Amino acid sequence: MPGPYPRLLSPLRVGALTLANRVVFGAHLTNFARDGLPTDRHRDYYAARAAGGAGLIVTEEHVVHPSDHAYERLIQGWRDDTAASYRSLTDAVHAHGTPILAQLNHNGAQGTSAYSRRPLLAPTALPDPMFREVPREATADDLAELVAAYAGTAARCVRGGFDGVEIQCSQSSILRAFLAPALNRRTDGYGGTVAQRARLVLEVVRAVRSAIGDAVLGVRLATGDGTAGGVSIADATVVAGLLDPHVDYLGTSPGSATETLHLVEGSMAMPHGYALSATAQIRAAVTVPVIGAGRLDDPDVAERALADGECDLVAVVRGQIADPHFVEKIASGRADTVTSCLACNQDCIGRVGLGRSVACCVNPSAGREGHTRDSAPGPRRTVLVVGGGPAGLKAAATAARRGHHVTVLERDRLGGRIRTAAAAPTRGRLGRVVDELVDECVRAGVDLRTGVHADAATVAEWAADDVIVATGARAHRPAWAEPGSVTDAGDIDGALSVGAGRVGDGEARQPHAIVFDELGFHEATSAAEMLAEAGFRVTVCTSGAVVGQDLGLTLDLAGWRARTARFAVDEVTEVSPQRCVRAGTHTTLSLVHYPSGRDVHLMADVVVAAVAPRADDGLWRQLRARGIAAVRIGDALAPRRLDAAVREGAAAGSAIGARTHAVGVAR
Repeated sequence: MPGPYPRLLSPLRVGALTLANRVVFGAHLTNFARDGLPTDRHRDYYAARAAGGAGLIVTEEHVVHPSDHAYERLIQGWRDDTAASYRSLTDAVHAHGTPILAQLNHNGAQGTSAYSRRPLLAPTALPDPMFREVPREATADDLAELVAAYAGTAARCVRGGFDGVEIQCSQSSILRAFLAPALNRRTDGYGGTVAQRARLVLEVVRAVRSAIGDAVLGVRLATGDGTAGGVSIADATVVAGLLDPHVDYLGTSPGSATETLHLVEGSMAMPHGYALSATAQIRAAVTVPVIGAGRLDDPDVAERALADGECDLVAVVRGQIADPHFVEKIASGRADTVTSCLACNQDCIGRVGLGRSVACCVNPSAGREGHTRDSAPGPRRTVLVVGGGPAGLKAAATAARRGHHVTVLERDRLGGRIRTAAAAPTRGRLGRVVDELVDECVRAGVDLRTGVHADAATVAEWAADDVIVATGARAHRPAWAEPGSVTDAGDIDGALSVGAGRVGDGEARQPHAIVFDELGFHEATSAAEMLAEAGFRVTVCTSGAVVGQDLGLTLDLAGWRARTARFAVDEVTEVSPQRCVRAGTHTTLSLVHYPSGRDVHLMADVVVAAVAPRADDGLWRQLRARGIAAVRIGDALAPRRLDAAVREGAAAGSAIGARTHAVGVAR
């Protein structure tokens, strides 16, 4: 096929199906299910990716047995009343010519009995390190019942219109547990050698094949889960060879959903294609098509992986959450307009981890496809946006795309605080959101003006029909710090200016920096890493039990700890700052360890404070006092994270000229 992506866009035979291209929208949790059944949100979500050109869709897991209720909002595939609800979903996807499979699973000990009120089931009575609940060891009768449950659920899925099923044997699965020698200590025919540990997987595969006939059957296989005594790539390769005669394809997945989840859904700190070496080993051992995974949302990386023979298909999940038209844009020569996945993991992984529905920082419509259709734009209006951060740029691009004449006034550089955040180690991909919003504004005809300080008089002279205030937030000195004693985490250059190699007592010494983490996110950890790389000895203090605690939600914590292990970075937790004083060239930070009441006094060359900023809403207040109508969005309304800025920008842009006021826009 002509064009820069001939392999990515080429068809492929998978079992009884011919896929239009090699891009798979793979299985992932959405938390859309209600009362154990798929919903209209599932239908709209998957149909949008089918409309956008995905070659194959695999839904989130359908649990096969009542003993598995690992989280609240899952699909109970074992129920007899599922087929009717499946049909609405499969028909919507098939309307776009895209095949769809259902993933089948039993989470085993990687769950909780809180919902099912019955013991967890596992190969051996060993607790999972995350859930820590002791399961019961499955008996021979349990395993026979489990095999039948997989087959029954598969049959129901096919009756409901699915083109086949995928069996999960990867990050969170009782089948993976059987493969892992540390979790499977059985002495019967289901434990011991690799072939014996794979016995249950093969029994399930054979039973499912008998139940679904020629419908497509795949297995998503753990390809080295990174745990001691887990599934090694060597064992995974043997299992792949055993499965090869019985399945139509094999999916691959690194990591475990507990100890090494950061390998399953790598953040932006992980390189594109980080799991392809394991995938290539599996592909070399089998004859069926193999799906590669691990940040393959860059079409150039995906094309190269296919060309190099590392895989036959590519799983692009977060990339198609960020842009449902990922494939269609590439196929039509508009790859440069694809909205990039940042791999920030804030809304797609973090929200789901908190039991909320899947969403996306850069795509406010993700998960809300049935509720975000544009209204009629109405007459053309002149729009003035003050502030060129993500919120202002998104508002401007949205309004201009709807036919309005839009001007953006920015006093500094476009991008706001995101530009600063993108300068931190491993965080550079954040800059993509600004670059792409600027490009979107340019394509839509927005007049972008930088170096303009817009006050109330400027706005009044502009006489725009609509004014949007997106002036962001500003740092402030915390109450516990005396003037001149702290540097804001957003001004890391100011902290670095003290320089490595300070002189004390006539000898060069390593300077010391203290970072106080009041936010629990990347602000403090990025500042600490930058200071450490610049040669500082760093102490990170926090009132929480863990420094950067929210990095656990985005799967960044393990990587940050691994990187900073190379430097002198200490942690002081569960402390409350009392006073910070600068005296000469040193600063003293006084804290209280609140569990014990013990005073702690730390001295450093520089103290960096990662504390909550304040809304920079002075212009909005001035306009309001003059009677000039304006809406404020993003951090100018309340300082939050990137998702809020993009979401409110889109809402404000859509509200221009619309008959109804957009939800989420504060006037």
